[in-house]
Amino acid sequence: MFFLSRQTVGRHRSLYAGSFVALAVGVFLLGLAATATAATIAYHGPASASISVTTLGGDGTAPQNVKVPLSDADVSGLQTVLSMVGTISGFITVFVIASTFAFAVASRRREYGLLRLIGATPRQIRRMVLGEAVAVALAASLTGAIAAQLATPLLLRKASYTELAPVKLEPASPWVPLAIAVGAGLLVAMLGARSAARRAGRVGPIDALREASLEPPRIGPVRVVFGLLFLAGAITMLTLIRPSSGEGAVPLAMFTPMVMVIALTLLAPLVVPLVGRVWAVPLVAWTQVSGRLARSNVLAAPRRSASLAAPILAISAIAGSMVLSLSFAADSAAATIPDAVRAPIVVTGAAPVDRAGVKAVDAGVPLQVVRVAADYAELEDAEGIDPVIASQTRDLTVRSGDLGELTGNTVAVSKEMAGFEGYRVGAEVPVVFPDRKPVKLRVVAIVKDAFGVNPSFLIPLELAREHAPQARTERSFVLPADGVAPADLVQRIPGAQLATDWEADQAEGLRKGNRLGLVMLLGPAALYSAIAIANTLLMGSLQRRHEFVTSRLLGATPAQLRRMVLWESSLVGAVALSLGAAITITVGVLVRHSMTSGVADVPITVPWGILLGIGGLCLTLAVGSALAPTAYLLRVVAGQNAIQQGQ
Repeated sequence: MFFLSRQTVGRHRSLYAGSFVALAVGVFLLGLAATATAATIAYHGPASASISVTTLGGDGTAPQNVKVPLSDADVSGLQTVLSMVGTISGFITVFVIASTFAFAVASRRREYGLLRLIGATPRQIRRMVLGEAVAVALAASLTGAIAAQLATPLLLRKASYTELAPVKLEPASPWVPLAIAVGAGLLVAMLGARSAARRAGRVGPIDALREASLEPPRIGPVRVVFGLLFLAGAITMLTLIRPSSGEGAVPLAMFTPMVMVIALTLLAPLVVPLVGRVWAVPLVAWTQVSGRLARSNVLAAPRRSASLAAPILAISAIAGSMVLSLSFAADSAAATIPDAVRAPIVVTGAAPVDRAGVKAVDAGVPLQVVRVAADYAELEDAEGIDPVIASQTRDLTVRSGDLGELTGNTVAVSKEMAGFEGYRVGAEVPVVFPDRKPVKLRVVAIVKDAFGVNPSFLIPLELAREHAPQARTERSFVLPADGVAPADLVQRIPGAQLATDWEADQAEGLRKGNRLGLVMLLGPAALYSAIAIANTLLMGSLQRRHEFVTSRLLGATPAQLRRMVLWESSLVGAVALSLGAAITITVGVLVRHSMTSGVADVPITVPWGILLGIGGLCLTLAVGSALAPTAYLLRVVAGQNAIQQGQ
């Protein structure tokens, strides 16, 4: 049976070329993420670049020794980005492969009917389709893995000595990560082809006698049930995006659209025609005949239309949700920082305390400590402060406890950290300072969150200087003396700026960081999705030769057929983008509410340029990828007609 599968793949090269390219690119991205992650795991910096601690243990967990890298040797940021890139790329790969195989099966419906007519059993048809998937997946996975191995050194050179990986990374042994990538490619192909194989096995012998390859009007009950289950799961995840989610709102904003896309893809043969009818109303009114033909093609082949819409829906929903969520997160931070800063002047570095016109200087000492828990230890940002002065320059509203007790081995904890870890006033927080000395800090106060201004842990200034004597003040908050204008004092202090200007710089820096994160997270997935959209539309158009021949014989002109394909691809793209926009708006609204609840005067920044660019690029790719092969097929049909007339 596998020999027959290889023969059918060779005979339908143009049909399976799209699946090969899509899977090869997907395995390339997964392999690149896996090999780069292996390089970060294999990295072992000098002993001075990490702190060895022993976890607390308890509740059946034995204490264990772990090494926590310091910030100048910490590659966990790159690991996080690579894992998210792999997750997004793998998710989109599954959908692209599933849609391309579903389209391949739909295009060969009459062929399967003919095989059934000559005695092939449904089980043999399913085995043949799965064998075709294995044949394509083996070649595509090996190709993608080899390309990933060749590109890994370049990626590591670009990632080394950056904020994500402040060290030099070297390629590690590629066999395990590439084997994982190849295995993932095979698994993705089998998952994507499984549903298509079952559908192929249900084709009856009578389908071989049909001149028109009509799809069944209904989808299976199993698909409907799973679609509804995923939809219920997505709705549940949406309800979790609320003010109490804290920083967890952003991960939810990334994963909820994925679950929603799965649900809509499973239910697409039901959803696409409904939305398509709505978009077809103005289209038919404007274009008449060509619009009616486009509407009929989309509605008559809901499975094919759903397969064509799947990659557009996936990237538009995921990318749009992340873009909007990060923009609203920056808005929230931009509104939070002014609320947290009371001093009118901010100085980069340490400000002179004895300068004329200066009333008080809040020059905190930033440092990092290792917080030790029962089964893990992680690096945390902390700051040594003088609570008397800091309370005048920042918003250190106490939720519980007394900030005046911040002396000795004590700590004030932010409200969010206290909520996540269950800290209460009087609790002890085991930490290890940069000088490798372990200390148990007693919680004396829970203070209001002030992202971008106060870290999660505030300790006495003397304690910070004792355990981190090399730490230096990075920024100071300055209170001018009575009667001194802040604008005048700024001119006399080097590195000083008005707090309003500093706040604007902080907000812009956050947006810049978000843009870089979007490029790193969505760049590979967006490139892959662009290839997948073009791929799927090319496959769809190249299989319509017989349809175009029949239309030409009935009197349709090439211009009419091109207009029909134009409106048909536009209609499919509009349906997919509408569903993606609905997901984006829903997630964005919930994320904004969760992040801005209780914060006044929050600006609304909608990145229209990026969002419209995503939609415009998807629509352009869809239309262009459908028109290009159509023009080619029409030239072939015209040439054949000319030859037949000459004979």
